[in-house]
Amino acid sequence: MDSGPTLHATRTAARVLKCDDVREKLHAVQSAQNALDAAKAMLLAELDMSKDYELDGASTLNAWVRAQLRMNTRQGSALVRSAVVLRDLPRVAEAAIAGRISAAHVQVFAYGLKHIGLEPMSQFEEPFVDVAFNCGPGDLFEAVKHLKDKIHPEELDQAWHDGMDKEDFQIDALPDGWHVTGFLNTVTGAKLKRVLDAISAPRDADDTRTGSQRRVQGIDDLASSVLANGLPSDKGIRPHLSVIVDADTVAAAAKQVEQTITDPHSALIPAPTTQPAKLAGHGAIGPNLLMYFLCVSDLTAFVMKQGGGTRQDQILNLGTTRHDPSLKQRRAVLVRQQGVCATPGCNHTHLEIHHTIWWSLGGPTDLDLLIGLCVRCHHLLHRGLLHVTGNAVDGFEFTNRADRPLRKRRRSNFRRAA
Repeated sequence: MDSGPTLHATRTAARVLKCDDVREKLHAVQSAQNALDAAKAMLLAELDMSKDYELDGASTLNAWVRAQLRMNTRQGSALVRSAVVLRDLPRVAEAAIAGRISAAHVQVFAYGLKHIGLEPMSQFEEPFVDVAFNCGPGDLFEAVKHLKDKIHPEELDQAWHDGMDKEDFQIDALPDGWHVTGFLNTVTGAKLKRVLDAISAPRDADDTRTGSQRRVQGIDDLASSVLANGLPSDKGIRPHLSVIVDADTVAAAAKQVEQTITDPHSALIPAPTTQPAKLAGHGAIGPNLLMYFLCVSDLTAFVMKQGGGTRQDQILNLGTTRHDPSLKQRRAVLVRQQGVCATPGCNHTHLEIHHTIWWSLGGPTDLDLLIGLCVRCHHLLHRGLLHVTGNAVDGFEFTNRADRPLRKRRRSNFRRAA
């Protein structure tokens, strides 16, 4: 191996490191790193040809790399692949040893050798090296993959067929939520990606949500819409989420919530001895999440007689389902807040209606005591990290978990809807 280019790159880096321009220093160090990576791969190619790794008791070059250079399997395999590239593609080797392309670029050429073959890669070596000079490894990969798709179009259909055999989709309940896993075929995945892109796009320039928050909220909105309107009913019952809870559990949870609101720094009331609420299909849920469901859901009361042994519980009486608040009240709240979350500083526009005197604590469904909160702020409130008091006439007051006021929303901000 000609060590001249490597020495030149390292000497250049040593000289430039004495200057004051940090940008030049970084360029020089990167070039030296690229040259050293290439030199290491070239030396490995020589070691592979001589088989001298057997002198150290290694049966393969990869085993020698792991044992002598202290690299893990992935790093060792990548280095060995680089050695093959620099041995078979001289133009790539020249550029790499001079520090003009990185080890990541060389790995893209390794991908080409494996999936396209030596002859096509040699034929297009010159233009690919030019791409590597001017672009990152990602752009080079797209160019190499384009050549692969042109030469082996049958592999595209084979990949589709393989994906059909692999497809699976599962949602498993965990103590802290749901774990989504799976693999979708090309067509189904493209449809889901298109839907997800559409429902998770920023609403406007003031939408400060992160990408993950937009995607999760988009899925939540879509699921809510489908459950409400898009699925057929089964003898009058539409698919919906069900929370099963005893009245005693609701009362105990409400006491905990009331204490948190009135005196957030006091010791919590001991946990109730009643059975925890259960979200159907998931499992037990805590008091705060129960209160959130009570805030946003319809409620149907049942009078039950518990069965013994293998006997099922009996329903003795059935109350009416509570639809609360009304559609007109919801619209009035949205108009009053001009469609924006009431929390100071929050500009989100997807709102849920909350009782400032919690309905679970006996709060009335009066328009002046209803407020619109975005999903995130509503969750923060039910987790005890945000508090709101007051009414639409005198103004709503917001405090954080330390009881520090955020800013008072006065009547001028929330004009009562006519």
